[in-house]
Amino acid sequence: MVDVPCTARRGGQDHAGVFRVAPVTGETTSSLICRLAARYGMEAKALRSSWHWRNYPPRIENVGERADAEVLLNAAGRQHLAELCGVRQDILAQALPSWAQEDTKLSAGEGGVATAAWRIGGAVVGPVAFGCRLCAARRTGAAVRVVRYAQRWERVCVRHRRWLLDADADQPLEHLDLRDLPEVVAARRRWASVGRRAMRAGAEPERVFALSRAVVARWWEQAYGWEQETVWPRRLHLVAGGDAGGDLERWRVVGRDAVVFPEVVAVAETLLDPAMAQLVWVDSGAGRPRALPMDGLFCRRLGERLGRGWLGPLAAADHGGPLLAWMGSVIRLRRGASGPPGYDNDPWWLRQEHQATTMAGQLRVLGKEKKAPGSGTMWRTAVPAEQRRLITSTIDSAEEQLLQLRGVQTGPTADVARRLLRGLGHSAGLIENAWKRTALAAVNGGVPLAEVARWVDMPVEVLRKMLTADRQEDDR
Repeated sequence: MVDVPCTARRGGQDHAGVFRVAPVTGETTSSLICRLAARYGMEAKALRSSWHWRNYPPRIENVGERADAEVLLNAAGRQHLAELCGVRQDILAQALPSWAQEDTKLSAGEGGVATAAWRIGGAVVGPVAFGCRLCAARRTGAAVRVVRYAQRWERVCVRHRRWLLDADADQPLEHLDLRDLPEVVAARRRWASVGRRAMRAGAEPERVFALSRAVVARWWEQAYGWEQETVWPRRLHLVAGGDAGGDLERWRVVGRDAVVFPEVVAVAETLLDPAMAQLVWVDSGAGRPRALPMDGLFCRRLGERLGRGWLGPLAAADHGGPLLAWMGSVIRLRRGASGPPGYDNDPWWLRQEHQATTMAGQLRVLGKEKKAPGSGTMWRTAVPAEQRRLITSTIDSAEEQLLQLRGVQTGPTADVARRLLRGLGHSAGLIENAWKRTALAAVNGGVPLAEVARWVDMPVEVLRKMLTADRQEDDR
């Protein structure tokens, strides 16, 4: 990297003869300013005083400024940053995704004053992750922190075998070590061909990946009870440095995307395969509609392609998940009964409730649970297996009942209303049974009754009487 003269300002005074600092492709503007300050030997806060700020930087409570904070600049502000970096504006515009995004408040009434505003990166461009410090060292000569926009499939640094973590979470790690997980690195290389296949099929790679990730993330949550699953626990311990047992719940959150990445790519390949879509059509009865079987060809073949022959029936039994929604769209398209264009005939439409939860969101929930009394024990150890099965079975029955109601909305008004009301009444009873059993399990597991009452929006005494009556009924 060649040093060239440019202009910096300390305490409002101009100084010349400092360094050229080039951006990293996909970097946040905030990250570039921090690297620029470090190159000058200044605190980032001191360098940022060169701009007039419209607001305060976003923060995480009791931690400090968010790593995924982003900066938007007006025209004068962009010119000033280009001068400080010694880099042309067109180069910065090409490298920094947020460069051209200007808030209307920045250009109003500021004249030629360099003005800036803070935003959160995920709300400006997209997912924000830490960059690889070793790659930064090769490029800049210093192993500094870089924060950049990166899609989920771009999180593997193939050169240094690292998984680059989200920058929007309150946790200290920037990467996970993949040196003992060559299959994760190989999946990164394989995704390139999967993305091209998606484009040839007329699908956006981002949507294909999001759907596949949602399918696998749902399995990840269910896999706690899968004794046959041995691959994911091994990978999780490896990314945790050898043993995740000391803080298993946190590592399950932090390590999830890296651990399941090969399966996400494999599921994407499967869903893009026309032969697999044909198996869904066959399972549905083709021209003679029928309920999808538990031992269907599609789910059985899916399990085989993932190296888990036992997974097929479990995937088929997951009513209401993103995989079943994809299968339903495929079937409707084949039958030509999809109606006007919309989410129900778009196989890659991912409903909001099916989207995989982010690491930041999971860590926030985990932190709250650890602070709450009764959260020290895990659900599987606090709640007997028989009670867990009853809750799961009741929820599954309610889901199945509600799915069946979709097909009863034709016929005379009285008949349809009767069937719907009876079905909805039955489903409501199942759901009430499920939440009562869950509330009872939580109380028995050590969660204070007052907390459970707040979660179900019910007076404590009413909930106590209800749970006591249900417990006496069960004892009989």
